[in-house]
Order: sequence, then structure tokens, then C-alpha cells
Amino acid sequence: HTGSRGHCCPTLLCSLCVWPTGGIAGGIEICITFPTEYVKTQLQLDEKANPPRYKGIADCVKLTVRDHGVKGLYRGLSSLVYGSIPKAAVRFGVFEFLSNHMRDETGRLDGTRGLLCGLGAGVAEAVVVVCPMETIKVKFIHDQCSANPKYRGFFHGVREIVRTQGLRGTYQGLTATVLKQGSNQAIRFFVMTSLKNWYKGDNPNKAINPLVTGVFGAIAGAASVFGNTPLDVIKTRMQGLEAHKYKSTVDCAVKIMKHEGPFAFYKGTIPRLGRVCLDVAIVFVIYEEVVKVLNKVWKTD
Repeated sequence: HTGSRGHCCPTLLCSLCVWPTGGIAGGIEICITFPTEYVKTQLQLDEKANPPRYKGIADCVKLTVRDHGVKGLYRGLSSLVYGSIPKAAVRFGVFEFLSNHMRDETGRLDGTRGLLCGLGAGVAEAVVVVCPMETIKVKFIHDQCSANPKYRGFFHGVREIVRTQGLRGTYQGLTATVLKQGSNQAIRFFVMTSLKNWYKGDNPNKAINPLVTGVFGAIAGAASVFGNTPLDVIKTRMQGLEAHKYKSTVDCAVKIMKHEGPFAFYKGTIPRLGRVCLDVAIVFVIYEEVVKVLNKVWKTD
């Protein structure tokens, strides 16, 4: 099945190869960088009014290892690993589907259209995969701070959440998640598309070295971190074990501002920056390389 410009259909390409390849890449990346995600989540859940449990990144790592061992830094990892394949599939599948209909007659996708395609991809992955996955992850991490943790593992935890809260329990903070993932992918794909167009200049067929793709991916990831960490903080609070304190996403934002100040919206920025930059770089490099290989294999006249 081929597209109008003699390349294998991007949508089919996503279905056949980007799903497992992106999932494997995401799984490897998550296993390497999850401790930074764990620390980020703990710092975002740590409320100033309580008072705060952690003094900073180093203190969070130190106390976690002291109380739970090194494996404590991987609490909630399974939920992200299990969700990595469908998340990559939905993200790139929707992006390719939308971008395939928004390219100009030369096959070029400008930054603005890349932003819109990324927004659509982010909203889709938020609703289908990310919200339940992130809710489970946050509950697992938050549960570890409790005096008597009640979740014994991934499947036991999911069963308990569904049993006590129904399926709605896995969709806490949906609005915040949609806003976060939508803006995440909009920013990333906008930056990535703009950088690729700048690099290629007047030659749309110019090859991009994987190292350059990785650098562009890291820049796109950093841009998304600085652009939407406040939404990430709100999402985390809305998905925690104390989410009942907030009436809505707006109420959560207002209470954070009122009780903790504007800097609270950037809690966990540094550990998130480290993980996201590596995450986006790895996924984009593998994705682009798979596209290159398949276009060579299935290219038509």
C-alpha cells in the first residue's frame, strides 16, 4: 500500500512497524530513566502546606532508598512499560494520519500544521492510553508514601482501583491529562518539524543524520517541559490518592497557587527535563530510522 508520493503509506507503516519498534524503544528508555520520573512525581505530590516531605531531588532519592531500597525508585514502572507500545502506536499513528492529509503538494509539512497534527496526536494518546496509565502510576507512587501501602503489584493495584473506584478511578485528571499531552505533542512536533524544515532548507530529500535527529528530539523535549510543566503538576495532583480535595482541574490550579505559590507549578522540572529529553530523542531517532528503511524497501515508481 503506497502513498501518492511513492513511499509506503505512513499510516500502514505506523501500524506494522512503529507500534512494536516505538514500544521497545519506549520500554528501554523508561527502564533507564524511570527514577527521574519517580522523583519528579514525588516532588509534585509533595505539598508545601503539609509541610514538604522532601528538601529536594537528592533528599527524595536518599529517603526513598533508605526506606524502600533502590527498587523503591522504580515503583509504578510497570504501568508505563505496559503502556509504552499502545502509546507510541496511537501517537505516531494519529500524527501520520493527520499529517498525510495536511502536507502541501510537495509533501512538505510546515511548523503550524505540524503543531496541529501533534495536538491531535497528543489528545488521542491522552484519552486512549496515557490517562489510565498515568493515573495508575501516580497512585502506585503515592501509595508508597502511605503508612500502610495497599497495592502489592501492578495487577493487584489495578484490580483494587477498579474494584473500589470503578473504571472512572483510572481516568482521574482526564482534562488535565488531555491538556498536558495535547500541548506536549503540539510543542514537540512543532519544534521537530520546524527544525527538520530548517535543516533541509530547499532540499526536502536531504538526509538527516540520526545524531542530528536525536539533538532535535532533545530540543523538542526540552521545549515541551518548559512549556507545560504546570499542567503536568496539576495532572499529577488530580491523579494522586488525595485527588478528592480538588473539585476540578481549575480548582486544583487555584489551590496550588493560593497555598503554595507560582513556583509550585514547576516542581519536578529538572528530573522531568532529564527523562523527557532522552525519551523524545530516542523515540524520534528510532522512528525516523524505521521510516527510512521502510521507504527503501517499499518505495515505488
